[in-house]
Amino acid sequence: MDTTEILKQLAIIVLAAKFFGLVARKIKAPMVVGEIIAGLIIGPSLLGIVQSSDFLQGMAEIGVIMLMFSAGLNTDIKQLKETGIKSTVIACAGVFVPLIFGTVLYMCFYGFCAPGSEHFLKALFIGTILTATSVSITVQTLKEMGKLSDAIGTTIMSAAIIDDVIGIVVLTVVIGFRDPDAKIWDVVFRTALFFVFSLGVGIVVYHIFKRIDKRYPHTRRIPIMGMALAFILSYLASEYFHVADITGAYIAGVILSSLDDSDYISRKMDVNSYMLFGPVFFCSIGLQTNIRSVNSGILLFSVAFVAVGLISKVIGCSGVSLCMGYRMNDSLKIGLGMMTRGEVALIVAQRGLAAGLLEHTYFTSVILLIIASSIITPVLLKLVYSKDKALPEG
Repeated sequence: MDTTEILKQLAIIVLAAKFFGLVARKIKAPMVVGEIIAGLIIGPSLLGIVQSSDFLQGMAEIGVIMLMFSAGLNTDIKQLKETGIKSTVIACAGVFVPLIFGTVLYMCFYGFCAPGSEHFLKALFIGTILTATSVSITVQTLKEMGKLSDAIGTTIMSAAIIDDVIGIVVLTVVIGFRDPDAKIWDVVFRTALFFVFSLGVGIVVYHIFKRIDKRYPHTRRIPIMGMALAFILSYLASEYFHVADITGAYIAGVILSSLDDSDYISRKMDVNSYMLFGPVFFCSIGLQTNIRSVNSGILLFSVAFVAVGLISKVIGCSGVSLCMGYRMNDSLKIGLGMMTRGEVALIVAQRGLAAGLLEHTYFTSVILLIIASSIITPVLLKLVYSKDKALPEG
C-alpha cells in the first residue's frame, strides 16, 4: 500500500469514526459503538472503501496499548486498598462465572473436548472475552440518578476496577497456553514473575517520575516519558516474559496513577487516542468483521453469546453480593451495574485474533454484546432503582 492510499484511508477512518461516534453520543450510546459501526459501514460489510492492512493493524496495536495505559492511569490504588474483601469477592465472581459460562457455551455449540486441546483453548477464550467489565455507561446512569457516590455505587466502581485487573491476568494466562510447549505452571510462573518484576521496577520508576514531576510539574516531558514507559513494559512483557503486551501497558499506567500529574498525563494520552489511534483501533474491529459472511449458525451463537454474557455477570455478581449480606434489590443493582461491556472486551477479542484463538466472524458476537449491554443496562438499572424504597440498610 503506497503513502497516498494510506493517507486516503486514514482520512476516511477518522472522519467516519468521529461522525458516527458523535451520532452514538447523541442517542446516549458509547462513542465506541459509533466508531465500530463506522468500521462496519466503510469496510467489507457494506461499502468496502477501506480494507484492513498491516499498516492499519500496526496503528490499531498502538491504539490498544495507549488505551490500556490510560486505563491503568485511571486506576485508583487507594480505592482498591479501601474496598476490602466484599468488592474483591464480587469481582472474582464477575470474572469466573462468565469465564465458565462462556467456555461451556462454545463447547455446547461446537463440541466438548479435553482440557489443553486447541478446541478447548478457543472455548476458554470465548469465556475470557465475557470476563471484561466496562462501567462507563453505568457511571453515567448512576450520575444522572445521583447514586454514584452511595454505598452501592462505590461497590460497583471498586469491583469493576478489580474485575479489570483479574481479567487482564486471566487473558495473559490463557494466551500463554497458546504456546504448544507451554505447561500450566510455566505460564502461571512467567505471569507471576512479570508482576514481581513490574513491582520492583514500578517502585523505582515511580520515585524517579515523582522527583521529575515535582521539579517540572505540568510539562509535556512527563507524558512523553510515561508513553515511553508504556511501550517499554509492553515490549518486555511480550519479548521476555511471553505475557500479553497490553498487560505491560496497563501496569505502566498503574505505576504512574498515584503521581500528582497522573490526570495531566491521562489528558495528554487521551488527545492522541481520541484524535487518531482510538478511532483507528475501533474502526479496525469493524473492518475485520464482514457481516455478509455471517451465517445462521454464527447468528444463533451470537444471540446465545449476548444472553449468556449478560446473565452470567448478573448471576455471578448478584449471587455473591446476596451471600455477603446485601439486600436482594441492592444485589441486583450490583449485578446489573457490572453487566456492561465496552472497549476492554474489544481489546481482549483483538488479542485473541492475533494469537489465533478467535476467528474474525466472532467479532460480530462481541459487537452485539457491547451494543446490547449499553442499551439494556441503563434501562434495567433505572427500573430497579425506581422500585427501591427508603428502607434501612441490611
